[in-house]
Amino acid sequence: MTEEPDFETGDHRIAEFHIDDASLPVTSVEMQHERRVAIFDLIEDNQFKPHGSPSGPYMVRLALDEGRRLQFDVNTTLGVPRAHFSVSMVPFRRLVKDYFLICESYHNAIRTATSAQIEAIDMGRRGLHNEGSRLLADSLRNQADISFNTSRSLFTLICSLHRRPT
Repeated sequence: MTEEPDFETGDHRIAEFHIDDASLPVTSVEMQHERRVAIFDLIEDNQFKPHGSPSGPYMVRLALDEGRRLQFDVNTTLGVPRAHFSVSMVPFRRLVKDYFLICESYHNAIRTATSAQIEAIDMGRRGLHNEGSRLLADSLRNQADISFNTSRSLFTLICSLHRRPT
C-alpha cells in the first residue's frame, strides 16, 4: 500500500511559476491571457512536493527542450535548489493534438450548436484534459508528488507550449 504524500507540513506548494521565454511559441493576445490565467490558477491552488525536499514553498521554472522534453527546475522561493527533472513529451503528443482539436470544435460549436451539443463537446474536452493530467502525474511520480488540481493546471500550461496562433 502506498503512503499518501504529506502536503500538510513543509509548505509544499508552488508559489512562483515561470516559463522559459525561449520555450514559448508566438501566440495571440488571447493565448497569452489564457497562459497568465492558468499560471494564476496554479499558484492559487496547488500541492507540489519534489521527492526528498524537506520544505517549500517553491519557484518552478518550466522549459521545453527542443520540443521533446519538459525541463522542471525547482528551487525554494529563497533560491535553494530542490530538484531538476525532465519528462518526455512523446506520450503527450497525441493528447495535446486531440485536446486542441476538441477545443477548436468547442469554440466553433458555441456559435451554432445547441446547448446539448456544446455540453457533449465540453465533456469530451474535460475528459481529454483529465487524461492528460493523469498522464502527467504518472510521468512525475518518481520525481514529485502533486495533487490532481496541480496536474490539471500544469497540463494546461504544457498545452500552451505547443499552441500556435490560428
